[in-house]
Amino acid sequence: MTHARTRALHDLGQSLWLDNITRDMLDDGTLAGIIDAYSVTGLTSNPTIFEKAIGGGDAYDAQIGELARAGHSGEALFTELALADLRRAADLFRPIHEATDGVDGFVSLEVSPLLVDDARRTTEVAARLHREVERSNVFIKIPGTTAGNRAIEDSIFAGVPINVTLLFSREHYLASAEAYLRGIERRLAAGLDPKVESVASLFVSRWDVAVQDEVPQGLRNRLGIAIAGRTYKAYRDLLASPRWQALAEQGARPQRLLWASTGTKDPDAPPTLYVDALAAPDTVNTLPGKTLEAYAEQGAAATPMARDGGDAEAVLAEFQAAGVDVDALAARLQKEGAASFAKSWKALLAGIEAKTKQLAGSAGAAGA
Repeated sequence: MTHARTRALHDLGQSLWLDNITRDMLDDGTLAGIIDAYSVTGLTSNPTIFEKAIGGGDAYDAQIGELARAGHSGEALFTELALADLRRAADLFRPIHEATDGVDGFVSLEVSPLLVDDARRTTEVAARLHREVERSNVFIKIPGTTAGNRAIEDSIFAGVPINVTLLFSREHYLASAEAYLRGIERRLAAGLDPKVESVASLFVSRWDVAVQDEVPQGLRNRLGIAIAGRTYKAYRDLLASPRWQALAEQGARPQRLLWASTGTKDPDAPPTLYVDALAAPDTVNTLPGKTLEAYAEQGAAATPMARDGGDAEAVLAEFQAAGVDVDALAARLQKEGAASFAKSWKALLAGIEAKTKQLAGSAGAAGA
């Protein structure tokens, strides 16, 4: 059975991507079932997701043992685990990728968050991961920081599909969009195909978590949606601009705007808060499994966002009057997001090391 509410969002022109992956989901058919039942057309991953997946059971133990015996460890070992999962997921989404002429049906793999300030190494690792995954429908995730934007431009020029992550404001989005445009323009100048797919991921719910104890009750859970509305207007304006139209006429594809962090964090707010508010054509929404299920059961009718941002600027003025410095908070949230991913990455590698030692000890005891 296909759920009507998620199908309606799909028909509106919004792609729904699952914000999760585990090997168990691949092995037992859960992911294939979600694709069919919820009109899901893509998937994202991050260090926290893999940390929980690898540490939460024994699904990865056999491959960890094999890789360790072959001399792999640390980041190299994790990369092999992640590539194995994402190849399988990419293959599940391949029919969608082909049916949409390469616009949809993507999965995403992260560059090490420890490289956040190193544009050169980020570009090199993105190219290596793209080469090693051997699938055309895999995005490499690069954060939209100052260094990240340099890597994004160079990666797009090199033909690597990019999911720009850790964007928190209109200004962050426009900077990453500029990097994408420059990469495409460089490809055209070099006589290369301008069709290199990309998405720009704006994180939404973290705004409301950051100010929930600092603003009046009437403003709770409204900041993230207002930031999204402001950014959506900038996105539509860019797609209507002469600069973009000139590139589109030469075959370039839009860098689609993606709503990230759309699970509701406030237990007193509707679980579908951000999905209801962010229905929009030519965008992507990445949803945790629980949020996807909640929307299928109780989500609001798919009503398109206002292309002009609606009341976003009026709402943001209320936050400014309440003492919220949006620009400063955006910078803080991006910095904290990068630090959080780096922390998860280190915990992930530590967990893999512990698991490797545990498996080695078990094998030694069994052979004694």
